[in-house]
Amino acid sequence: MQAFRRAEDPRVRYIAVIMTAFMGGTASLAAAQFLPDGDPHLAAIPRSDEERARIGAATAPATSFDAPENFEELPAGAASVPVPEERDAFRKPSGLVTEDHQMRFTLGEALFEKLWVSAPSSTRASDGLGPLYNARSCAACHIRGGRGHPPEGVDDTGVSLFLRISVPASPEAEMPAIEDWIATEPDPVYGRQLQDFATVGQAAEYRLEVTYEERPIALSGEETASLRAPTYNVKDLGYGPLAEGVMFSPRVAPQMVGLGLLEAIPAADILAAADPDDADGDGISGRAAIAWSRELGRPVLGRFGWKAGEATLREQTASAFSNDIGISSPLSREPWGDCTEAQTACRSAPHGAAEDGLEIEKEPFNAVSYYVANLGVPQRRDLHDPQVLRGKQVFLETGCGACHTPKHVTARLQDRPEASFQLIWPFTDLLLHDMGEGLADGRPEGRATGREWRTPPLWGIGLTQGVSGHTQFLHDGRARSLLEAVLWHGGEAEAQRETVISMPPPDRAALIRFLESL
Repeated sequence: MQAFRRAEDPRVRYIAVIMTAFMGGTASLAAAQFLPDGDPHLAAIPRSDEERARIGAATAPATSFDAPENFEELPAGAASVPVPEERDAFRKPSGLVTEDHQMRFTLGEALFEKLWVSAPSSTRASDGLGPLYNARSCAACHIRGGRGHPPEGVDDTGVSLFLRISVPASPEAEMPAIEDWIATEPDPVYGRQLQDFATVGQAAEYRLEVTYEERPIALSGEETASLRAPTYNVKDLGYGPLAEGVMFSPRVAPQMVGLGLLEAIPAADILAAADPDDADGDGISGRAAIAWSRELGRPVLGRFGWKAGEATLREQTASAFSNDIGISSPLSREPWGDCTEAQTACRSAPHGAAEDGLEIEKEPFNAVSYYVANLGVPQRRDLHDPQVLRGKQVFLETGCGACHTPKHVTARLQDRPEASFQLIWPFTDLLLHDMGEGLADGRPEGRATGREWRTPPLWGIGLTQGVSGHTQFLHDGRARSLLEAVLWHGGEAEAQRETVISMPPPDRAALIRFLESL
């Protein structure tokens, strides 16, 4: 063990110390009894009172800012990966992907980047695109594993942003028996989201046009900022008018790293942080998203998507294949994707499904799901920079950590060793929060209202420029910088926003420098 402690690789030293701190004296992993944790596909060892106390100490907020905390350079624990050239910072496998699973990861990567074509084609394994779609591949939106952006000018297709749509549900509609569920239905003609591309012989559903209004904001120290408020215009509708009362929600493709680790955070830990009635009076009232799992046929804690509308990564992956590309999978078997019964030409068009109705079969689908779950989180940078340390203090003292919870410890897992028992720093509570009227899309999803959003993780956010070639943030990419993203916060974060506006300029600069180091 001492040899491990002296190792130069911080991941090796992390494993040695974490085993001593959290696991000393407990039964071996193999001998322990595995019990369900309340999350699908996760067989987790229950935590003892002693272990919970140790984890509580490890995840407690920092109180000293003279130096980084232990293991802060490893935001994903032993799964963290060194930062190569920033351009490829989100493309490396997790540091816990073994050599035995490297081929599975590589296959998933190839399928993630694969360009699908319309059926019939000479390459049966690649056909099934559409007939209506937003992109021909997963990587077309999540370029190099990074975040997308809204369209810029008339020549930009805006392929990495789409409009989710729905209408209020009719009284006789079947809805899951979940408390506070807000009943909605797909548009009867256009379905769940608008697709701006179509295969030959089909008509695309629309063309998206985005315009902006600049809103200047005065900051302390005679500094200024400007926010751009978007307006979304639906043009050239291909199938007649949208339904009365239709609701839109723009969604830009998020970055992809660390998703399997987010899925491995115990549900009990997430639920324990919920405070829907603001019982502690801090102005923060996070609520758990409860999603209906199609795979399990029961309610499950929602974690994925901008409003946490998907229960698992597998279901999130299946929804993207179906809605974005028009590909059927083991969890979404409609070969026409999001085409509705009213779109008869789309439903009768050739598709690429085999006899079992799948256009991506079980094993390839599982490989993509594995790849999505195990994209590595880059190691932190500039931790010892005095400005970064001051920015961390400002972040926590301003109250940003009330939603962007810095640290969690993942469950000890039987079936996912790549995510098992890691101290991670994603900076999210995975709960729903009212972000105010400025960020409201007016469209509910499941339990989330039109003003609520899931707290997005912040790890890797400082690498956005290097990976994606831009610095556009929030659910629709309206913020052109991290400062603009902060200044759009409202609702439960209104007090934090006002503090940022009025704080001394050096502290504001330090806060942004800290975020850039994540």
